Amino acid sequence: MPIQVVTRRPKSGIIGAMTHAGQISARIACMLLFFGMVSACTSGRFEDKSSAGTDFSAAGAEVVFEAGYASIADRYIEPVSMEKLAMDGIRGLAVLDPSLSLRRSDDRILLSIRGGEIARYRAPSADDVDGWAALTVDATAAARAASRPLAAADPEQLYEAVFDGALSTLDAFSRYSSAEEARGNRFRRDGYGGIGIRFRLVNGAARVIGVTAESPAYRAGLKIGDRLTRIDGVPVLGLSEASVANRLSGPAGTWVTMVTRREGGLAARRLHVHRAHIISETVSQRFADGILYLTVDSFNQGTAGSVWSILDSVADRAGGRLRGVVLDLRGNPGGLLHQSVRVADLFLDHGRIITTRGRHPDSGQFYEARGRDIVAGVPVVVLIDGGSASAAEIVAAALQDRGRAVVVGTTSYGKGTVQTVISLPNRGELTLTWSRLIPPSGYLLNGRGVFPGLCTSGIRGDDPTAVERVIAADWAAIPAAVRAEPSFPARTCPAERRKDDLELDIARRLLADRATYLRALDPAPDVAAAPN
Repeated sequence: MPIQVVTRRPKSGIIGAMTHAGQISARIACMLLFFGMVSACTSGRFEDKSSAGTDFSAAGAEVVFEAGYASIADRYIEPVSMEKLAMDGIRGLAVLDPSLSLRRSDDRILLSIRGGEIARYRAPSADDVDGWAALTVDATAAARAASRPLAAADPEQLYEAVFDGALSTLDAFSRYSSAEEARGNRFRRDGYGGIGIRFRLVNGAARVIGVTAESPAYRAGLKIGDRLTRIDGVPVLGLSEASVANRLSGPAGTWVTMVTRREGGLAARRLHVHRAHIISETVSQRFADGILYLTVDSFNQGTAGSVWSILDSVADRAGGRLRGVVLDLRGNPGGLLHQSVRVADLFLDHGRIITTRGRHPDSGQFYEARGRDIVAGVPVVVLIDGGSASAAEIVAAALQDRGRAVVVGTTSYGKGTVQTVISLPNRGELTLTWSRLIPPSGYLLNGRGVFPGLCTSGIRGDDPTAVERVIAADWAAIPAAVRAEPSFPARTCPAERRKDDLELDIARRLLADRATYLRALDPAPDVAAAPN
């Protein structure tokens, strides 16, 4: 194939109108655009082959890359070189064909397959978003014309390869999600239209393995173990799990008809179920001996409301018998920032909860308690471990720094950054790190984690002396400046995954003895003392 020297193509109106990330993120119209098979390349440019029967759209692909590159340049927590971003993105195509390589020579970008140069491009200026997006499209087209693996790749594989390559050198939490993955992400964050079940395909039927409380499925009488054999007249036999999920989901207010069978039942049942907006439950509870145990698995749109409802209900029902709250955040990977702030706020009557700080003007925020402790000062114990991250760390750090809770467990994960989600025109998503989390005491959570007031690292729950040994350790006696040193938590109380009863036993011991609880409380002596 002859070597091609390419200059930047003229911009279409829609691309020209979308040069700023603020315009092309949440407000951009969603379009589903595909890379199709490219059989020829003229003057180093994609031709619009729609009239020739292909589904490739050069302008559409450029909109996607321009939206992604501009968003990264505008919102990422550190300044990003557009040239490096695009070059890394094009190199990402090597995931699909390892023989592909890309390098710069003076003002030319050289693209090679199996060591042979197939195209060269005039390099745009270092921060020309439009130019590098156009070059990415052109290089992808040329590579596909010369590579069977790339020509055979579906559109989403190409987007994923490029964006994964572009993001690979940024940080561990910035990532690209395909259109299908993004849909699942939105379901987990914001809920979805459906009936409220979890299922697994077994012997040609969808076997119910979970039913959301008060959901349409719950009200229709579906139970764990029931089998769905038909959905809107279509047999489940032969369908994939994704296909079954798609048939069960739909806009809230619409109907779905199912044929179900119950183990031991004699006849099939036909159910007409009205879909509703379903938010997965993330909070479970248990009340025993005056102690409310709350386990929070993650933070989605419904988490704070669930915690509030449970606290309000138990506080009224206990009638003064509520002796304490155990908030179990072990293994909680995090979730939505504003939900963690609201959960912390439920236990605080004053003061800073968290500060976020980044490069983008909108990334700097201050979150303050609104003035009502819903359980009116009842003692609180928070359980954390090495799997507690992000939003879970916000709650633990805020309640610890404000002297509102004793934190028990191991040093947490240390994910002290906030990600923002950018919707792309192909319905995929970019998740970008855009700010850092700073608790009330002023240290950076990232890479450090929350240091518990009582550490259980390395201590077995079957040790009969374990509870007293942990409580006897006086971490508060260590000077605040030493404890603020970045390596102190990991060195002194290493992060571990914990799910046995030791932390619960310690919590019960603290809540049974007010004096012991107060000694273990570890409010920051000066919330501004530790360095940022």
